[in-house]
Formats: sequence, C-alpha cells, structure tokens
Amino acid sequence: MCNMTDYEAVGMAEGFVECPDEKTYFEAWQHLINTGQCWTLQGWFGRRATELIEEGVCHLPTDS
Repeated sequence: MCNMTDYEAVGMAEGFVECPDEKTYFEAWQHLINTGQCWTLQGWFGRRATELIEEGVCHLPTDS
C-alpha cells in the first residue's frame, strides 16, 4: 500500500483530490478503515466503508 495522508485519503474518497486509478481509490478507503477515520467522519464514510468490506474490496484491520 502506498503512503498517503489522512487528507489525501479523505479527498480521494470525496472526490476533491484526483485519484489516478481504482487501486489507489481503494487504498484510500483502506487507509480510512485502518486509521479508524471512516467511523468518525460523516455517516456516509462509515456506510461506504462497510459496503467495501462486505464486497471484499477492503478489510477490517488485523491486530498483529
């Protein structure tokens, strides 16, 4: 996974930061899930994260 800031990840999820490809878009969502940001932002972030997890595109972070 590439390194990105919280701002970049939120921007890609919302669409105000250009996302070069679908892989990076999903990496941005995974970043928001891993950091827990998606659960503290507006409600649609959490709902979308849940959808992506259910679809198998993203996953919950593991304790390792």
